[in-house]
Amino acid sequence: MTEDKKLVQRPKPGTIHEAAAALADGQTTSVALCEQLIERSRAVDAAINGFRQLDAEAILRQAERSDARRTAGQEHGPYDGIPVALKDNLAVTGESCGCASRILEGYTAAYDATAVARLKAAGMLCFGRTNMDEFAMGSSTENSGYGPARNPWNTDCVPGGSSGGSAAVVASGQALAALGTDTGGSIRQPASFCGIVGMKPTYGLISRYGLVAYASSLDQIGPLTADVRDAAVLLDVVSGYDDRDSTSIPTQNGNFNQALDNYDIGSLRIGVPAEYFNVEGLAPHVRTAVETAISAYRDAGCEIVDLTLPTMKYVVAVYYIIATAEASSNLARYDGIRYGARASTDDVLETYYKTREAGFNKETKRRIILGTYVLSSGYYDAYYLRAQKVRTLVRKDYTDAFQKCDVIISPVSPIPAFRCGEISDPLQMYLMDIYTVPVNLAGNCSISVPFGTHANGLPIGVQLIGDALQETKILRAAHWLEGVGN
Repeated sequence: MTEDKKLVQRPKPGTIHEAAAALADGQTTSVALCEQLIERSRAVDAAINGFRQLDAEAILRQAERSDARRTAGQEHGPYDGIPVALKDNLAVTGESCGCASRILEGYTAAYDATAVARLKAAGMLCFGRTNMDEFAMGSSTENSGYGPARNPWNTDCVPGGSSGGSAAVVASGQALAALGTDTGGSIRQPASFCGIVGMKPTYGLISRYGLVAYASSLDQIGPLTADVRDAAVLLDVVSGYDDRDSTSIPTQNGNFNQALDNYDIGSLRIGVPAEYFNVEGLAPHVRTAVETAISAYRDAGCEIVDLTLPTMKYVVAVYYIIATAEASSNLARYDGIRYGARASTDDVLETYYKTREAGFNKETKRRIILGTYVLSSGYYDAYYLRAQKVRTLVRKDYTDAFQKCDVIISPVSPIPAFRCGEISDPLQMYLMDIYTVPVNLAGNCSISVPFGTHANGLPIGVQLIGDALQETKILRAAHWLEGVGN
Protein backbone atom coordinates (compact mmCIF):
# COMPACT_ATOMS: atom_id res chain seq x y z
CA MET A 1 0.00 0.00 0.00
CA THR A 2 1.37 3.42 -0.93
CA GLU A 3 1.83 6.30 1.51
CA ASP A 4 -1.17 8.06 -0.01
CA LYS A 5 -3.37 5.06 0.62
CA LYS A 6 -2.22 4.91 4.24
CA LEU A 7 -2.99 8.59 4.56
CA VAL A 8 -6.60 8.30 3.48
CA GLN A 9 -7.32 4.86 4.91
CA ARG A 10 -10.61 5.12 6.74
CA PRO A 11 -10.31 5.96 10.43
CA LYS A 12 -13.14 5.05 12.76
CA PRO A 13 -15.38 8.02 11.97
CA GLY A 14 -17.22 10.06 14.53
CA THR A 15 -20.99 9.97 14.55
CA ILE A 16 -23.79 12.52 14.77
CA HIS A 17 -25.11 11.11 18.02
CA GLU A 18 -21.67 11.08 19.66
CA ALA A 19 -20.96 14.64 18.53
CA ALA A 20 -24.38 15.80 19.74
CA ALA A 21 -23.68 14.33 23.18
CA ALA A 22 -20.28 16.06 23.30
CA LEU A 23 -21.85 19.39 22.35
CA ALA A 24 -24.58 19.00 24.98
CA ASP A 25 -22.01 18.19 27.69
CA GLY A 26 -19.78 21.11 26.75
CA GLN A 27 -16.92 18.78 25.79
CA THR A 28 -16.59 20.48 22.40
CA THR A 29 -18.04 23.29 20.32
CA SER A 30 -19.41 23.38 16.82
CA VAL A 31 -16.45 25.54 15.77
CA ALA A 32 -13.96 23.00 17.16
CA LEU A 33 -15.81 20.13 15.54
CA CYS A 34 -15.86 21.85 12.13
CA GLU A 35 -12.21 22.89 12.39
CA GLN A 36 -11.24 19.27 13.03
CA LEU A 37 -13.15 18.09 9.97
CA ILE A 38 -11.78 20.89 7.78
CA GLU A 39 -8.22 20.01 8.79
CA ARG A 40 -8.88 16.37 7.99
CA SER A 41 -10.17 17.39 4.58
CA ARG A 42 -7.11 19.53 3.88
CA ALA A 43 -4.93 16.57 4.72
CA VAL A 44 -6.63 13.89 2.63
CA ASP A 45 -9.06 15.21 0.04
CA ALA A 46 -6.42 15.94 -2.58
CA ALA A 47 -6.09 12.16 -2.90
CA ILE A 48 -9.87 11.49 -2.76
CA ASN A 49 -11.55 14.46 -4.49
CA GLY A 50 -14.66 13.86 -2.44
CA PHE A 51 -15.58 17.52 -2.10
CA ARG A 52 -16.33 19.67 -5.10
CA GLN A 53 -16.46 22.73 -2.88
CA LEU A 54 -15.60 23.33 0.79
CA ASP A 55 -15.85 26.95 1.99
CA ALA A 56 -14.17 26.86 5.40
CA GLU A 57 -14.99 30.47 6.26
CA ALA A 58 -18.70 30.08 5.53
CA ILE A 59 -18.82 26.82 7.53
CA LEU A 60 -17.14 28.37 10.55
CA ARG A 61 -19.53 31.34 10.46
CA GLN A 62 -22.42 28.88 10.67
CA ALA A 63 -20.66 27.10 13.55
CA GLU A 64 -20.11 30.36 15.45
CA ARG A 65 -23.81 31.19 15.22
CA SER A 66 -24.67 27.71 16.50
CA ASP A 67 -22.29 28.04 19.45
CA ALA A 68 -23.81 31.42 20.28
CA ARG A 69 -27.28 29.89 20.30
CA ARG A 70 -26.14 27.09 22.58
CA THR A 71 -24.42 29.49 24.97
CA ALA A 72 -27.65 31.51 25.18
CA GLY A 73 -29.70 28.37 25.78
CA GLN A 74 -31.52 28.89 22.47
CA GLU A 75 -30.26 25.92 20.45
CA HIS A 76 -32.68 24.65 17.80
CA GLY A 77 -32.51 21.07 19.07
CA PRO A 78 -30.11 18.29 20.07
CA TYR A 79 -28.29 18.39 16.72
CA ASP A 80 -27.67 22.13 16.57
CA GLY A 81 -24.10 22.65 15.36
CA ILE A 82 -23.69 19.28 13.66
CA PRO A 83 -22.22 19.59 10.12
CA VAL A 84 -23.67 17.57 7.22
CA ALA A 85 -22.10 17.39 3.75
CA LEU A 86 -24.41 17.82 0.75
CA LYS A 87 -24.37 16.26 -2.69
CA ASP A 88 -23.88 18.80 -5.46
CA ASN A 89 -27.44 18.42 -6.78
CA LEU A 90 -29.18 19.84 -3.68
CA ALA A 91 -30.02 23.54 -3.69
CA VAL A 92 -28.63 25.75 -0.91
CA THR A 93 -29.38 29.47 -0.98
CA GLY A 94 -26.39 31.44 -2.26
CA GLU A 95 -24.27 28.39 -3.06
CA SER A 96 -23.41 26.87 -6.41
CA CYS A 97 -25.53 23.90 -7.41
CA GLY A 98 -23.63 22.41 -10.31
CA CYS A 99 -24.45 18.68 -10.31
CA ALA A 100 -20.71 18.22 -11.02
CA SER A 101 -21.40 19.42 -14.57
CA ARG A 102 -19.66 22.09 -16.61
CA ILE A 103 -23.00 23.11 -18.09
CA LEU A 104 -24.06 24.59 -14.72
CA GLU A 105 -20.88 26.54 -14.06
CA GLY A 106 -21.73 29.88 -12.52
CA TYR A 107 -25.22 28.88 -11.40
CA THR A 108 -26.10 29.87 -7.82
CA ALA A 109 -29.20 28.50 -6.10
CA ALA A 110 -31.80 31.08 -5.10
CA TYR A 111 -33.51 28.91 -2.47
CA ASP A 112 -33.01 25.94 -0.15
CA ALA A 113 -34.12 22.43 -0.98
CA THR A 114 -36.71 21.30 1.58
CA ALA A 115 -34.28 18.71 2.98
CA VAL A 116 -31.67 21.44 3.41
CA ALA A 117 -34.19 23.81 5.00
CA ARG A 118 -35.06 21.11 7.52
CA LEU A 119 -31.39 20.58 8.36
CA LYS A 120 -31.05 24.31 8.96
CA ALA A 121 -34.22 24.39 11.06
CA ALA A 122 -32.62 21.76 13.31
CA GLY A 123 -29.51 23.95 13.60
CA MET A 124 -27.39 21.63 11.48
CA LEU A 125 -24.70 23.08 9.24
CA CYS A 126 -24.23 22.80 5.47
CA PHE A 127 -20.72 21.36 5.25
CA GLY A 128 -19.52 21.61 1.65
CA ARG A 129 -20.72 20.20 -1.65
CA THR A 130 -19.67 16.68 -2.56
CA ASN A 131 -18.48 15.30 -5.88
CA MET A 132 -20.81 13.10 -7.93
CA ASP A 133 -21.38 11.61 -11.35
CA GLU A 134 -22.64 14.42 -13.58
CA PHE A 135 -26.40 14.85 -13.00
CA ALA A 136 -26.25 11.65 -10.89
CA MET A 137 -25.70 9.54 -14.02
CA GLY A 138 -23.20 6.87 -13.13
CA SER A 139 -22.15 4.13 -10.74
CA SER A 140 -18.56 5.12 -10.03
CA THR A 141 -18.21 8.95 -9.77
CA GLU A 142 -15.85 8.74 -12.72
CA ASN A 143 -18.27 10.87 -14.76
CA SER A 144 -17.83 14.10 -12.79
CA GLY A 145 -16.97 17.25 -14.69
CA TYR A 146 -14.45 17.99 -11.91
CA GLY A 147 -12.48 14.77 -11.93
CA PRO A 148 -13.26 11.34 -10.47
CA ALA A 149 -13.61 10.72 -6.75
CA ARG A 150 -11.55 7.92 -5.16
CA ASN A 151 -12.24 5.24 -2.58
CA PRO A 152 -10.66 5.94 0.83
CA TRP A 153 -9.93 2.24 1.35
CA ASN A 154 -7.84 2.13 -1.82
CA THR A 155 -7.41 5.22 -3.99
CA ASP A 156 -6.87 3.06 -7.08
CA CYS A 157 -10.56 2.12 -6.76
CA VAL A 158 -13.84 3.95 -7.31
CA PRO A 159 -16.03 4.99 -4.36
CA GLY A 160 -19.18 4.01 -6.25
CA GLY A 161 -21.74 6.40 -7.62
CA SER A 162 -23.42 8.58 -8.19
CA SER A 163 -23.16 9.77 -4.55
CA GLY A 164 -19.52 8.67 -4.45
CA GLY A 165 -18.24 11.95 -3.07
CA SER A 166 -20.73 11.88 -0.20
CA ALA A 167 -19.73 8.30 0.67
CA ALA A 168 -16.01 9.03 0.37
CA VAL A 169 -15.99 12.07 2.67
CA VAL A 170 -17.87 10.18 5.39
CA ALA A 171 -15.72 7.06 5.02
CA SER A 172 -12.47 9.07 5.14
CA GLY A 173 -13.46 11.03 8.26
CA GLN A 174 -13.93 14.35 6.47
CA ALA A 175 -17.62 14.56 7.40
CA LEU A 176 -19.79 13.05 10.12
CA ALA A 177 -22.60 12.42 7.64
CA ALA A 178 -23.86 13.43 4.21
CA LEU A 179 -27.00 13.62 2.15
CA GLY A 180 -26.98 11.89 -1.21
CA THR A 181 -29.56 10.91 -3.78
CA ASP A 182 -30.59 7.48 -4.99
CA THR A 183 -32.18 6.99 -8.42
CA GLY A 184 -31.10 3.39 -9.00
CA GLY A 185 -28.73 2.64 -6.13
CA SER A 186 -26.70 5.84 -5.95
CA ILE A 187 -26.68 5.93 -2.14
CA ARG A 188 -26.55 2.24 -1.33
CA GLN A 189 -23.85 1.18 -3.80
CA PRO A 190 -21.26 3.83 -2.78
CA ALA A 191 -22.08 3.15 0.87
CA SER A 192 -21.28 -0.52 0.24
CA PHE A 193 -18.07 0.28 -1.64
CA CYS A 194 -16.87 2.67 1.09
CA GLY A 195 -17.89 0.64 4.14
CA ILE A 196 -20.53 2.97 5.57
CA VAL A 197 -24.32 2.99 5.93
CA GLY A 198 -26.49 4.31 3.10
CA MET A 199 -30.27 4.46 3.06
CA LYS A 200 -32.78 4.91 0.25
CA PRO A 201 -36.10 5.88 1.89
CA THR A 202 -39.56 5.22 0.49
CA TYR A 203 -40.27 7.35 -2.57
CA GLY A 204 -42.00 10.49 -1.30
CA LEU A 205 -40.90 10.23 2.33
CA ILE A 206 -38.34 13.02 1.84
CA SER A 207 -39.35 15.96 -0.34
CA ARG A 208 -37.57 16.28 -3.69
CA TYR A 209 -38.20 20.04 -3.80
CA GLY A 210 -34.85 21.66 -4.52
CA LEU A 211 -33.27 18.46 -5.82
CA VAL A 212 -32.06 18.81 -9.41
CA ALA A 213 -34.02 16.15 -11.26
CA TYR A 214 -32.50 13.21 -13.10
CA ALA A 215 -35.44 10.77 -13.27
CA SER A 216 -38.34 12.26 -11.35
CA SER A 217 -40.28 9.06 -10.65
CA LEU A 218 -37.17 7.36 -9.25
CA ASP A 219 -35.07 10.05 -7.48
CA GLN A 220 -34.96 10.01 -3.68
CA ILE A 221 -32.82 11.90 -1.16
CA GLY A 222 -31.29 9.88 1.67
CA PRO A 223 -28.52 9.73 4.32
CA LEU A 224 -24.97 8.35 4.16
CA THR A 225 -23.65 7.87 7.68
CA ALA A 226 -21.08 6.15 9.84
CA ASP A 227 -23.69 3.97 11.54
CA VAL A 228 -27.36 3.02 11.41
CA ARG A 229 -28.42 5.24 14.29
CA ASP A 230 -27.12 8.28 12.44
CA ALA A 231 -29.16 7.28 9.40
CA ALA A 232 -32.25 7.20 11.65
CA VAL A 233 -31.32 10.60 13.11
CA LEU A 234 -31.01 12.24 9.69
CA LEU A 235 -34.21 10.58 8.52
CA ASP A 236 -36.03 12.06 11.52
CA VAL A 237 -34.72 15.53 10.64
CA VAL A 238 -35.37 15.67 6.88
CA SER A 239 -38.43 13.46 6.29
CA GLY A 240 -42.03 14.61 6.29
CA TYR A 241 -44.75 16.00 4.05
CA ASP A 242 -44.06 18.99 1.80
CA ASP A 243 -46.83 20.55 -0.27
CA ARG A 244 -44.24 21.89 -2.73
CA ASP A 245 -43.55 18.34 -3.90
CA SER A 246 -46.58 16.74 -5.55
CA THR A 247 -45.18 13.25 -4.84
CA SER A 248 -44.62 13.90 -1.13
CA ILE A 249 -46.40 11.42 1.14
CA PRO A 250 -48.68 13.01 3.79
CA THR A 251 -47.25 11.09 6.72
CA GLN A 252 -45.88 12.18 10.06
CA ASN A 253 -42.28 11.87 11.19
CA GLY A 254 -41.59 8.26 12.14
CA ASN A 255 -39.41 8.71 15.28
CA PHE A 256 -36.90 6.42 13.59
CA ASN A 257 -34.07 6.98 16.08
CA GLN A 258 -36.28 6.12 19.05
CA ALA A 259 -37.43 2.95 17.25
CA LEU A 260 -33.90 1.52 17.49
CA ASP A 261 -34.28 1.02 21.23
CA ASN A 262 -36.01 -2.01 22.78
CA TYR A 263 -37.11 -4.15 19.86
CA ASP A 264 -37.33 -7.90 19.30
CA ILE A 265 -35.20 -8.90 16.29
CA GLY A 266 -36.40 -12.49 16.54
CA SER A 267 -39.90 -11.51 15.48
CA LEU A 268 -38.75 -10.52 11.98
CA ARG A 269 -39.32 -12.66 8.92
CA ILE A 270 -36.35 -12.38 6.54
CA GLY A 271 -37.07 -13.04 2.87
CA VAL A 272 -34.42 -14.58 0.61
CA PRO A 273 -35.23 -14.39 -3.14
CA ALA A 274 -33.65 -17.22 -5.12
CA GLU A 275 -33.09 -14.89 -8.08
CA TYR A 276 -30.67 -12.73 -6.07
CA PHE A 277 -28.22 -15.61 -5.79
CA ASN A 278 -28.40 -16.79 -9.39
CA VAL A 279 -26.80 -13.67 -10.85
CA GLU A 280 -23.86 -14.25 -13.16
CA GLY A 281 -20.78 -12.50 -11.82
CA LEU A 282 -21.77 -12.54 -8.13
CA ALA A 283 -18.42 -12.55 -6.32
CA PRO A 284 -17.94 -15.48 -3.89
CA HIS A 285 -17.02 -13.20 -0.98
CA VAL A 286 -20.14 -11.11 -1.54
CA ARG A 287 -22.29 -14.25 -1.61
CA THR A 288 -20.62 -15.48 1.59
CA ALA A 289 -21.21 -12.16 3.37
CA VAL A 290 -24.94 -12.26 2.62
CA GLU A 291 -25.22 -15.95 3.53
CA THR A 292 -23.42 -15.26 6.83
CA ALA A 293 -25.88 -12.46 7.57
CA ILE A 294 -28.80 -14.80 6.83
CA SER A 295 -27.35 -17.39 9.21
CA ALA A 296 -26.97 -14.73 11.90
CA TYR A 297 -30.64 -13.78 11.60
CA ARG A 298 -31.65 -17.43 11.70
CA ASP A 299 -29.58 -17.97 14.86
CA ALA A 300 -31.29 -14.96 16.43
CA GLY A 301 -34.68 -16.62 15.98
CA CYS A 302 -35.79 -14.90 12.76
CA GLU A 303 -37.85 -16.92 10.31
CA ILE A 304 -36.03 -17.28 6.98
CA VAL A 305 -38.51 -17.28 4.08
CA ASP A 306 -37.65 -18.47 0.59
CA LEU A 307 -39.02 -16.12 -2.07
CA THR A 308 -39.22 -15.75 -5.82
CA LEU A 309 -39.19 -12.46 -7.76
CA PRO A 310 -39.87 -13.43 -11.38
CA THR A 311 -39.36 -9.93 -12.80
CA MET A 312 -35.77 -9.75 -11.53
CA LYS A 313 -34.44 -10.63 -14.99
CA TYR A 314 -36.06 -7.55 -16.53
CA VAL A 315 -35.25 -4.86 -13.98
CA VAL A 316 -32.02 -3.45 -15.45
CA ALA A 317 -33.54 -3.05 -18.91
CA VAL A 318 -36.73 -1.53 -17.50
CA TYR A 319 -34.79 0.87 -15.30
CA TYR A 320 -32.54 2.14 -18.08
CA ILE A 321 -35.53 2.75 -20.35
CA ILE A 322 -37.56 4.68 -17.77
CA ALA A 323 -34.63 6.56 -16.22
CA THR A 324 -33.16 7.70 -19.53
CA ALA A 325 -36.58 8.71 -20.86
CA GLU A 326 -37.15 10.93 -17.85
CA ALA A 327 -33.58 12.27 -18.07
CA SER A 328 -34.12 13.23 -21.70
CA SER A 329 -37.08 15.35 -20.66
CA ASN A 330 -35.55 16.81 -17.50
CA LEU A 331 -32.23 17.77 -19.07
CA ALA A 332 -33.82 19.54 -22.05
CA ARG A 333 -33.85 22.72 -19.92
CA TYR A 334 -30.05 23.00 -19.99
CA ASP A 335 -29.71 24.87 -23.24
CA GLY A 336 -27.40 27.78 -22.41
CA ILE A 337 -30.25 30.29 -22.47
CA ARG A 338 -31.77 30.38 -19.00
CA TYR A 339 -28.83 29.64 -16.70
CA GLY A 340 -25.39 28.07 -16.56
CA ALA A 341 -22.69 28.01 -19.20
CA ARG A 342 -23.36 29.23 -22.75
CA ALA A 343 -21.50 28.79 -26.01
CA SER A 344 -21.50 32.17 -27.79
CA THR A 345 -22.81 32.01 -31.36
CA ASP A 346 -25.00 34.20 -33.59
CA ASP A 347 -27.60 31.46 -34.05
CA VAL A 348 -30.00 30.21 -31.38
CA LEU A 349 -29.99 26.58 -32.51
CA GLU A 350 -26.21 26.60 -32.85
CA THR A 351 -26.02 27.94 -29.29
CA TYR A 352 -28.12 25.00 -28.08
CA TYR A 353 -25.99 22.46 -29.93
CA LYS A 354 -22.61 23.83 -28.90
CA THR A 355 -23.60 24.47 -25.28
CA ARG A 356 -24.86 20.93 -24.79
CA GLU A 357 -21.94 19.42 -26.68
CA ALA A 358 -19.39 21.22 -24.50
CA GLY A 359 -21.35 21.12 -21.24
CA PHE A 360 -22.44 17.48 -20.98
CA ASN A 361 -20.04 14.57 -20.64
CA LYS A 362 -20.16 11.36 -22.65
CA GLU A 363 -22.31 9.35 -20.23
CA THR A 364 -24.89 12.12 -19.87
CA LYS A 365 -25.13 12.46 -23.64
CA ARG A 366 -25.51 8.68 -23.98
CA ARG A 367 -28.46 8.63 -21.57
CA ILE A 368 -30.15 11.64 -23.18
CA ILE A 369 -29.85 9.96 -26.58
CA LEU A 370 -31.19 6.65 -25.24
CA GLY A 371 -34.09 8.40 -23.55
CA THR A 372 -34.95 10.46 -26.61
CA TYR A 373 -34.94 7.29 -28.71
CA VAL A 374 -37.30 5.31 -26.47
CA LEU A 375 -39.73 8.24 -26.39
CA SER A 376 -39.63 8.86 -30.13
CA SER A 377 -42.45 8.17 -32.55
CA GLY A 378 -42.61 4.50 -33.47
CA TYR A 379 -40.62 3.35 -30.41
CA TYR A 380 -42.66 4.74 -27.50
CA ASP A 381 -45.01 1.73 -27.33
CA ALA A 382 -42.26 -0.80 -27.97
CA TYR A 383 -39.96 0.46 -25.23
CA TYR A 384 -41.25 3.10 -22.82
CA LEU A 385 -44.85 1.95 -22.52
CA ARG A 386 -43.83 -1.70 -22.21
CA ALA A 387 -41.24 -0.80 -19.56
CA GLN A 388 -43.92 0.97 -17.52
CA LYS A 389 -46.10 -2.13 -17.69
CA VAL A 390 -43.25 -4.32 -16.45
CA ARG A 391 -42.58 -1.78 -13.69
CA THR A 392 -46.11 -2.47 -12.45
CA LEU A 393 -45.24 -6.18 -12.32
CA VAL A 394 -42.06 -5.41 -10.36
CA ARG A 395 -44.16 -3.57 -7.79
CA LYS A 396 -46.55 -6.52 -7.62
CA ASP A 397 -43.66 -8.94 -7.05
CA TYR A 398 -42.58 -6.93 -4.02
CA THR A 399 -46.15 -6.52 -2.75
CA ASP A 400 -46.62 -10.28 -2.91
CA ALA A 401 -43.23 -10.91 -1.28
CA PHE A 402 -44.01 -8.66 1.67
CA GLN A 403 -47.12 -10.67 2.40
CA LYS A 404 -44.72 -13.44 3.39
CA CYS A 405 -41.85 -11.53 5.03
CA ASP A 406 -40.95 -8.26 6.75
CA VAL A 407 -37.51 -7.62 5.26
CA ILE A 408 -35.77 -8.91 2.14
CA ILE A 409 -32.01 -9.47 2.22
CA SER A 410 -29.66 -9.29 -0.77
CA PRO A 411 -26.24 -8.12 -1.93
CA VAL A 412 -25.88 -4.43 -2.75
CA SER A 413 -23.54 -4.99 -5.68
CA PRO A 414 -22.30 -8.20 -7.33
CA ILE A 415 -18.70 -7.14 -6.62
CA PRO A 416 -16.82 -4.84 -4.24
CA ALA A 417 -15.29 -1.56 -5.45
CA PHE A 418 -13.50 -1.96 -8.77
CA ARG A 419 -10.41 -0.15 -10.02
CA CYS A 420 -10.78 3.23 -11.69
CA GLY A 421 -11.09 2.74 -15.43
CA GLU A 422 -11.58 -1.03 -15.08
CA ILE A 423 -15.14 -1.05 -16.45
CA SER A 424 -15.35 0.81 -19.75
CA ASP A 425 -18.30 -1.03 -21.31
CA PRO A 426 -21.51 0.90 -20.47
CA LEU A 427 -23.64 -2.25 -20.43
CA GLN A 428 -21.30 -3.95 -17.96
CA MET A 429 -21.47 -0.83 -15.77
CA TYR A 430 -25.27 -0.79 -15.92
CA LEU A 431 -25.39 -4.42 -14.78
CA MET A 432 -23.66 -3.36 -11.53
CA ASP A 433 -27.06 -1.95 -10.52
CA ILE A 434 -28.98 -5.22 -10.71
CA TYR A 435 -29.62 -5.47 -6.95
CA THR A 436 -30.48 -1.82 -6.35
CA VAL A 437 -32.69 -0.63 -9.24
CA PRO A 438 -35.72 -2.86 -8.38
CA VAL A 439 -36.27 -0.92 -5.14
CA ASN A 440 -36.45 2.39 -7.01
CA LEU A 441 -38.82 0.95 -9.60
CA ALA A 442 -41.12 -0.26 -6.82
CA GLY A 443 -40.73 2.86 -4.66
CA ASN A 444 -39.77 0.84 -1.57
CA CYS A 445 -37.13 1.55 1.09
CA SER A 446 -33.78 -0.16 1.57
CA ILE A 447 -30.47 0.22 3.37
CA SER A 448 -26.87 -0.88 2.86
CA VAL A 449 -24.98 -2.04 5.95
CA PRO A 450 -21.25 -2.87 6.03
CA PHE A 451 -20.81 -6.56 6.71
CA GLY A 452 -17.48 -8.22 6.03
CA THR A 453 -14.65 -7.60 3.61
CA HIS A 454 -13.49 -9.05 0.31
CA ALA A 455 -10.22 -10.94 -0.05
CA ASN A 456 -8.72 -7.72 -1.42
CA GLY A 457 -9.52 -5.91 1.84
CA LEU A 458 -12.35 -3.80 0.45
CA PRO A 459 -15.66 -3.59 2.32
CA ILE A 460 -18.84 -5.44 1.40
CA GLY A 461 -22.35 -4.21 2.06
CA VAL A 462 -25.52 -6.21 2.70
CA GLN A 463 -28.83 -4.75 1.52
CA LEU A 464 -32.04 -4.93 3.54
CA ILE A 465 -35.24 -4.05 1.68
CA GLY A 466 -38.58 -3.09 3.19
CA ASP A 467 -42.05 -2.41 1.88
CA ALA A 468 -43.13 1.20 1.36
CA LEU A 469 -43.07 3.20 4.62
CA GLN A 470 -41.50 0.32 6.54
CA GLU A 471 -38.30 2.20 7.36
CA THR A 472 -38.56 1.21 11.02
CA LYS A 473 -38.31 -2.49 10.17
CA ILE A 474 -35.23 -2.19 7.97
CA LEU A 475 -33.52 0.20 10.39
CA ARG A 476 -34.03 -2.26 13.24
CA ALA A 477 -32.79 -5.17 11.14
CA ALA A 478 -29.78 -3.12 10.00
CA HIS A 479 -29.00 -1.89 13.53
CA TRP A 480 -28.95 -5.45 14.83
CA LEU A 481 -26.81 -6.71 11.91
CA GLU A 482 -24.39 -3.83 12.41
CA GLY A 483 -23.86 -5.00 15.98
CA VAL A 484 -23.13 -8.54 14.78
CA GLY A 485 -20.69 -7.29 12.15
CA ASN A 486 -18.79 -5.15 14.64
